[in-house]
Amino acid sequence: MQSLITAIYEHADAARFLAWPGDFDLDRGDHGEDVHLASGAALEGFAGDGAGGTYFFCGDGGEERPVLYADSGGGAALVAIGLPELLRLLLVAPWWRDCRAFTAEESGELAAEYVEDMPDLAVRRDRAAEALGLDLPTEADVLARLREVATDAGQDFILILTPEDEPYDPLIKI
Repeated sequence: MQSLITAIYEHADAARFLAWPGDFDLDRGDHGEDVHLASGAALEGFAGDGAGGTYFFCGDGGEERPVLYADSGGGAALVAIGLPELLRLLLVAPWWRDCRAFTAEESGELAAEYVEDMPDLAVRRDRAAEALGLDLPTEADVLARLREVATDAGQDFILILTPEDEPYDPLIKI
């Protein structure tokens, strides 16, 4: 089975959609601050966003590892269990960072703003998902899963700013 990271590099449509509106760039994996997980598990930055946030694989293994997102303002959350789940989130609800109530109504309002700027968003999203071989859940399902991962499993993935030995603030709270 081909790596999803390789597939992103090989499919320009998918890479473009993930870059925007997904705000996900495989060439931005350096977080810029010295950080570690409180558990001592391995931490590997593999992608980032335009505002200085970083996506990290946690623990040992491949693309099935849990994915933690840390923003540049000192917030962090576990956002997916594995790269396929992260990519589904970015494809279905690229506005996830602004979706604080995790409701379909809130997501719909944010989606409308994106569609206003990008009328072909659904077509581009579907093309990217097909290129990556991913089925897409509903917005409600992807946001419910994000909340579940961040608030349940995420409690075991605390990011620490190493020089100060201080934890990042939770990005997603119950």
